[in-house]
Amino acid sequence: MFDLFQKKKDPRERLEKCLEKKDWDGLARAYYDLGVAAMDNGDLNSAVLWLNRADTIYSATDDVYQKASKNRLFHKEIVSDCSGRIGALEDAPLLYNDTPSEIDEKAEGLEDPQIRIWGLLSIARLVKLGERLGKLPGCEVLGKLGWALDTMLKSFQEPVTQTEYGQLMDICNALYELGDSEAFYAGGQVDVPGGAPFQVFDLNGMMGVHLELNGYLDNHLRLLSALVQKQEPPAAESSIVGCALLPDYYVRTGAGKLEDVPQIRAEQERIEDDFQFVCSGITWAQVAQRVEEYKLLDILQENP
Repeated sequence: MFDLFQKKKDPRERLEKCLEKKDWDGLARAYYDLGVAAMDNGDLNSAVLWLNRADTIYSATDDVYQKASKNRLFHKEIVSDCSGRIGALEDAPLLYNDTPSEIDEKAEGLEDPQIRIWGLLSIARLVKLGERLGKLPGCEVLGKLGWALDTMLKSFQEPVTQTEYGQLMDICNALYELGDSEAFYAGGQVDVPGGAPFQVFDLNGMMGVHLELNGYLDNHLRLLSALVQKQEPPAAESSIVGCALLPDYYVRTGAGKLEDVPQIRAEQERIEDDFQFVCSGITWAQVAQRVEEYKLLDILQENP
């Protein structure tokens, strides 16, 4: 009776009630229903947003996943069909897919240090937003991005201490754990001057900003360890470069066609400018100056 009743109600109404009751099972179902409806109506960006939210919740929450495993209908819909739809959407011509592909293609022509700096510059543009999100319960790690960024930048020029290495490791682990916590998907949000509030869950897009940050930090820690032990370092990864686009926020808040959103266009221009920058024979002083400028940037403002 509960499932039939739930499906008759508007999924958006169910979202609010499920968040109030901390009904993660119902929340995953509501997001799934929204994603299916969006996909069937040809709104593929919204389908990406909602289906990935459903996937994140049932994957992160043991209770929901166990229910999905025991309930054949739930498993078919929330697990099998949701995953299948997400896979199909990965081949669609969307900014969600096209921008990472373009970044990867550009990265193929860069040296390892250039890729790492390119990614570091993108992380710098998340510092101000991270400071605001870091004030929410359970999201404190996001407020430590500035320190992690400065420490990683310093480590390219001089060794970090064991304490600093341990602190970077703690931040790396906390970023990974964030995505499995209620703090990530339970509706926490911060005000955006002149715009709609930004939800922590808006970090979920494009593989998850928190996971991309975790991946960059993990790779950097393995780099530092390899240098100390005189081993082969891990190859640099470029996926972090698009982390400040934040398409989920603009899709959720109905900002219009993603390619026309001023903040996204500005971020794409910064990504391209950073690419030209790392190809121009830069110094560490120049990198540090650009990082400091980016740390002050509010990327959610139309004219930051």
